[in-house]
Amino acid sequence: MGADKGAGLIELENVAYSYGGGELLSDISLQLQPGSFHFLTGPSGAGKTTLLKLCYGALLPTAGDVRLFGTDVRGMERDDIALSRRRIGVVHQDCQFLDHLSVSENIALPLMVSGRDLLAEAANLKELTNWVGLTSRAEARPPELSGGERQRAALARAVIMSPDVVLADEPTGNVDWEMSQRLLRLLVELNRMGKTIMIATHDLALIRAAKAHVQARVLRISNRHLQLAGADL
Repeated sequence: MGADKGAGLIELENVAYSYGGGELLSDISLQLQPGSFHFLTGPSGAGKTTLLKLCYGALLPTAGDVRLFGTDVRGMERDDIALSRRRIGVVHQDCQFLDHLSVSENIALPLMVSGRDLLAEAANLKELTNWVGLTSRAEARPPELSGGERQRAALARAVIMSPDVVLADEPTGNVDWEMSQRLLRLLVELNRMGKTIMIATHDLALIRAAKAHVQARVLRISNRHLQLAGADL
């Protein structure tokens, strides 16, 4: 993928990743440009989660280069990676919450960790909670939430710091079709607000549905390599 549009926010160049003596990903090059929308697909165990982790600095490549906002991760101190991570919102596959805190407090956790003034952010938190449709559940505890509510809370937590990039790992894996569509609409809205989005999913129906709303590139991991999927979805 050439540098025709200038540097991407997240860039992988000839990246390989080995685990337990075997190569999981090989010779992967990818640029996430500002405002782009990507789907990442491939069979279970193909390495989608691993590729996302490489994209936000949670894993270092075995070979090749990963650059976050123009800086090679190998030369970054842990603090530098932490600062870059504030510009990347991640929705994990198994969204972990602190069960003794309310939904609202869980969404606000990244603000607390980064030392932001929670009072100053109160209006933003309220607006975000409303945007994901959880205003009536703001004081509930995580165990009381449905699967769809947990995913929406995870999305709100991922974007509370107003990141440039949102990476979502199987965000619709545990929810019904209607909730999948709702989550997809929220991610499309974020993209229209200028956020770069990448969603790892094996749900091809979700990708087909998205194509009516957003110009998305579909990337497929196959035999350790990354391919641009054609229109054969």
